[in-house]
Amino acid sequence: MLLVGSALKGYAIAASDGQIGTVSDFLFDDRTWKVRWLVVDTGTWLSGRMVLIHPSAIGQADYERRQLPVALTMAKVKGSPDLLQDQPVSQQMEYHLYDYYGWDPYWGGASYFGGGVIDTPLPPPYFDGMARREVDEMLARSHEGDPNLRSLAAVTGYNVHASDGGIGHVADFIVDDASWGIRYLIIDTRNWWPGAHVLLSPYAVQEISWSRHQIQLNVNRERVKSSPPWNPMDALDQAYEKRLHSHYEWPGYGW
Repeated sequence: MLLVGSALKGYAIAASDGQIGTVSDFLFDDRTWKVRWLVVDTGTWLSGRMVLIHPSAIGQADYERRQLPVALTMAKVKGSPDLLQDQPVSQQMEYHLYDYYGWDPYWGGASYFGGGVIDTPLPPPYFDGMARREVDEMLARSHEGDPNLRSLAAVTGYNVHASDGGIGHVADFIVDDASWGIRYLIIDTRNWWPGAHVLLSPYAVQEISWSRHQIQLNVNRERVKSSPPWNPMDALDQAYEKRLHSHYEWPGYGW
């Protein structure tokens, strides 16, 4: 199901034996545009700690109750490696989390995107267990924050520039809760094209400048303006997605 990213904020996270907190944010890989971690606010239960949940542990969302079940116990979460709220998420910490929970860092496979800044998030799976372990240990030796791991909340508000000028800013994201891939960026164009919101696939992203808080596109303003109109109040169906992708000549999502 396709969901607006901000709508998931505040969803309760239900372990098998009780609630452990609420959705605070999502961390995604800026090369694949896939969510790599769900950030959980545990309130006063684990005060001062950041809890990260891998998408492979998330079950079917209960939209009426605003709840996401996870295949974990409260004790397992409490015993997880410590990560303070003011620390960057390093590759070493990610490695410890994968090892502690038994999660597969290659879950979900390669992204369905290609080209531009979008690439494979981690080295491809190895059939030779020793070779794969060597790659994993190499990644684990990095203590710095993962340079490709970004927060949805932080990227919201970034300025968006077409090839010939600015068009607006990132207002939100549309996420596929099956693959946990970011399907579209919702762009607010009110300062350029009053009253309009447009959807852009990560296929359109040429570059992200973290220092300038800016996203550069590989399409021009006229192509954006002539794209199929989108009303945030309408359901996003496959027919509209096909029109959108046809307009920009983007590949489809398994259609």
